[in-house]
Amino acid sequence: MSSSPIANTDNRSIEALRAAAARDPKSSVREAAKQFEALFMQEVMKSMRAATMSSGLMENSATQLGTEMLDTQFASKMTGLPGGLSDAITRQLQRQMGITPDKTDKADTAKPAALPTLTRKNIAPHVQEFIQKHDSAAKAASAATGIPASFMIAQAAHESGWGKREIVAKDGTNSFNVFGIKAGANWTGKTVEVKTTEFVDGRAQKVVAKFRAYDSYEAAFKDYGQLLGSNQRYAQVVAQAQQTQQASASTGISSPGGAERFAQGLQKAGYATDPEYASKLARVINTTVRVQRALA
Repeated sequence: MSSSPIANTDNRSIEALRAAAARDPKSSVREAAKQFEALFMQEVMKSMRAATMSSGLMENSATQLGTEMLDTQFASKMTGLPGGLSDAITRQLQRQMGITPDKTDKADTAKPAALPTLTRKNIAPHVQEFIQKHDSAAKAASAATGIPASFMIAQAAHESGWGKREIVAKDGTNSFNVFGIKAGANWTGKTVEVKTTEFVDGRAQKVVAKFRAYDSYEAAFKDYGQLLGSNQRYAQVVAQAQQTQQASASTGISSPGGAERFAQGLQKAGYATDPEYASKLARVINTTVRVQRALA
């Protein structure tokens, strides 16, 4: 009976890993840990399959091979995640070999540490992940405009449903437009047309609108800052946000009512047609500030 092609692939990977370890032990530690975790996950998947009752219908050597390959892909997807088994193995191997952990390794394993604490505070994991994901882009835009980074992240969260409703093209390409900024006559960049909800005379209607598209989230945050900073109708909103930012910087405490004033100012300036936009946005801003304090 011939050996499994999956087993042959694993054998080749292990031999390649041995050769790499002989040349550079330090760089091979993490890869060795991932290989071990992948093998472990494959065994877990195999045990789960064995414990599941099969019908016997439509099953043959070809379907069994397909199942094995699918399980291998699942195992690979679950391997190497931050805070997972491979991280623990990497640290153990590094200690045994007398290798000083890389700074990136420390950062990777440190991020998930705050998650259990935040979960106990009723903060969903996807909320924390969204805030951390856009933190640097928001801070860069804040430095250029004076608008608090927490306000920007919160508005991006509100417009995109914490990243779950991002604007994508028909072919699935991400527009990175987490602020829902429409493409007006003066916009010369890329665009995406999608169906959206607009409020006309207080009633929600589905319409097709053209939105701006960017090459990255950083570009989206930068454009959002430029939009508010260069448009006269947002001048008062920006000024109030800058005052909030300055007060927070000098006292270390967020200005009371700053979130509400910013949200109400955007609604009055016509940023959105939803009559409840200000109250919804203010709640998200307060959530974002609370999470950032917990992460600090």
